[in-house]
Amino acid sequence: MNEIKFSKNFADHSVQSGANAGFQFEFYCERCSDAWRAEFVPYRGGQASSWLDKASGMFGGVLGNVGSATDSLALAGYGKAHDAAFAAAIEQAKHHFHRCARCMKFACDTCWNNSKGLCRDCAPDAEVEIDAARAEGEVQTAREAALAEGQQRGQKIDVKRDRQLVCPQCSAETHGAKFCPQCGVKLAVLSQCPKCAAEVAPGAKFCPECGEKLS
Repeated sequence: MNEIKFSKNFADHSVQSGANAGFQFEFYCERCSDAWRAEFVPYRGGQASSWLDKASGMFGGVLGNVGSATDSLALAGYGKAHDAAFAAAIEQAKHHFHRCARCMKFACDTCWNNSKGLCRDCAPDAEVEIDAARAEGEVQTAREAALAEGQQRGQKIDVKRDRQLVCPQCSAETHGAKFCPQCGVKLAVLSQCPKCAAEVAPGAKFCPECGEKLS
């Protein structure tokens, strides 16, 4: 038996019986997944079975036994006809795909580096890789610059001051503002005692927990 190629990257759309009985196979590029479909090959045995079933119904079941016999013959010949159609479809697919000698995957014309004789995963296009590397470098440098800018901005933020993040009057998020953005109420700006770290109300001169004098 000849070698069976395309063992994984294909779909079988064959129909065993009925008016649309026939064989058709779809093959996929293992790099980009684009598909190519082989031509449809009708399966006359399966189609004949459908025609006899319809005729049997028209004549009140008189041809029922003939239809059953045809069904059996159609089932018996389906496997051999299917294999033959699949082998023919593979021969057609060989003209649309290339097998990479390095990774052994099947690639379509778009994913094939013809000058190297390999797929573009194994032999990428130099110009494409240069552009991709340039774009990656731009993003990386911009990210580093943005990080440095964020660090400079962060140094200007007072991280020691506690903020009331939820308005006590309307429960809106305040995002650390001095006044509620929804109802306008003035928000308390709490601080901490430098000795015991207890929360201290604005304007307090002594810590309510340990009595430490506040500056």
